[in-house]
Amino acid sequence: MTRDDIKNLMQQACDPDKKPAWHNGFWTITQLELERFADLVLRAERQACAQVCDELANGIDSACWEGAETAADAIRAREKA
Repeated sequence: MTRDDIKNLMQQACDPDKKPAWHNGFWTITQLELERFADLVLRAERQACAQVCDELANGIDSACWEGAETAADAIRAREKA
């Protein structure tokens, strides 16, 4: 995840009706916005990890494919937990 990705996630987490979160060189956010940001980061990282497993599953022999697919499913299932 790049700095721009993180900045975009923070902007998504912040209430759009208030002053921009990036003000005077500092982020000014509420606890709720911080929690939303953390959730967005977790989702993005889980998806990235699951996608790596998917790519491995598609690029290796069939004996290993099931393990990679299972890992991807397990990662995605954590989002529902």
